[in-house]
Amino acid sequence: VTRKVILALTLAAFATPVFAADYQTNLGPMPLDDETKLVIGGRGEATASSDGKIMTVKGSFHGLLSNATEAHIFISPICGVPGKSIFDLNVTKATSGTISGNFKLTGAQATALRTGKLYIQINSEKAPDVYPWGPKGNLWGWLFPTHETVGANVPQQDHWFIPQLDTPCAKKFEDAENA
Repeated sequence: VTRKVILALTLAAFATPVFAADYQTNLGPMPLDDETKLVIGGRGEATASSDGKIMTVKGSFHGLLSNATEAHIFISPICGVPGKSIFDLNVTKATSGTISGNFKLTGAQATALRTGKLYIQINSEKAPDVYPWGPKGNLWGWLFPTHETVGANVPQQDHWFIPQLDTPCAKKFEDAENA
């Protein structure tokens, strides 16, 4: 009986891996032309923590040119490309405030978080309904692994901004290249 219990616990440990990690983003506007810079602006920051099954998001923003109306977590096919909304965040409906949320992740969503394919978007009253290149939004920011943030005009070291390099598949490729 003891062997069966030990074997069952060992198999359970390998079957349900835990990927506890912390993520961060700086939220910023993406004005593209003279029209959009008059209606979108502000800054913010957010953190996310996840054990691979649950993700908790907390953040703040300030300086919007109109009240926030909604905030979401989006999933993208690749970092930097607009995607589709998967979670609604709680957001203060003002020009400054907070965002928050607690979400159960699917396996695909957990993988997307680990590989830099999730981002936060805050919309506001005056932000255009749609841009020629994609969805509306006021502040945007991709969730990347927590890293040291350096000052202005200081090069950022390491490859924190390319989370695809930290995936198991990328590590196998890198190991094969170095062999």
